[in-house]
Amino acid sequence: MKNILCCLYLLLFYPASGQTLKKESIQNKVWTKATRYARQYVDSLQHAQDIPGISVCVGNADNILWAEGFGLADLETHQPVTIHSRFRLGSVSKSLTSFAIGKLIEEKKLDLDIAIQHYVPSFPVKAYPFTPRQLATHTSGIRHYRDSDPLSCLQRYTTVQDGLSIFNKDSLLFKPGTAYQYSTYGYSLLSAVIEGASHLDYLTFMKQAVFDPLNMAETCADYSDSIVANRVRFYEHTHGKRVNATQVDNSYKWAGGGMLSTSTDLVRLGREFLHPTLLSQKTLDLLISPQLLLDGTNTHYGMGWRIGTDAQKRRIIHHGGLINGGRAFLLIYPEHNLVVAILANMSGVTINLPEVETIAHYFFKANR
Repeated sequence: MKNILCCLYLLLFYPASGQTLKKESIQNKVWTKATRYARQYVDSLQHAQDIPGISVCVGNADNILWAEGFGLADLETHQPVTIHSRFRLGSVSKSLTSFAIGKLIEEKKLDLDIAIQHYVPSFPVKAYPFTPRQLATHTSGIRHYRDSDPLSCLQRYTTVQDGLSIFNKDSLLFKPGTAYQYSTYGYSLLSAVIEGASHLDYLTFMKQAVFDPLNMAETCADYSDSIVANRVRFYEHTHGKRVNATQVDNSYKWAGGGMLSTSTDLVRLGREFLHPTLLSQKTLDLLISPQLLLDGTNTHYGMGWRIGTDAQKRRIIHHGGLINGGRAFLLIYPEHNLVVAILANMSGVTINLPEVETIAHYFFKANR
């Protein structure tokens, strides 16, 4: 009888191997109703698209209103997503890089409108000069990916300069300033500009100038060969089944698509537009000023940020990221005191502006 009671005690008070542990979350009691509806909506996104794991955070200038993990960070070990789970950001990395640009401008170390060879003298001169501003706004003429690029192999580029070898011999696509062409490689070159202006390597400068001051302690580079605490596993769908995403090494594009972060860290970044602490309002306004082409066309893109309005005509700034095994989105309402960040560990999922606006809508509705 004593042995039976002991076994029952163990079953009741110690979870079985593989059982999902209770998830840590942040929930502001004032926003209970909004959180309940948003949670149901995120649950529906996860299940409808068979997404292993999602992390979401909503905040304002003063507080995190809600942060929670959904599903699994690792399908093999049944490790749940928590608010500390690190996901791939993809192109949301460009938004992080924009703050480095702002910091160098304020330190008077970066001239946005000088030829980039001033900071990266080793980069080949092209038919036309182009500037850091044009790199940051995708109007430089530097190309984006090609199918022939050596990106599918796990090649480690030990320096930013090494990564430029993928495209540095190619011609510009157009005369700088005359067209808009989205280019992650443009941000790889921009990170070399940051190094030339700061006299630090890109990742060190980001940590010292951006991540540490904003308390973004869980944001880092996605090193493919290193142990990174709380990094999720990455997945994709093949023939309707969840499989491991193709392995990649993102060292050629830290600045444009190679970072890891949490949804709470992204909200810490986004709330800078609500209550500036790192950069001046003047600098922030510069980062989110839509670039105009030489013919006056509005690109609706600033420096690492898209600018527009939501379905209710509220002004928004935002950026999304698509990457092997990941989807990220950061949405900011600068005049309405709200930031929403969402991350997923699955390629090709439909978590776009309308979906993130829906989450924001629940919090606007609760505040009426």
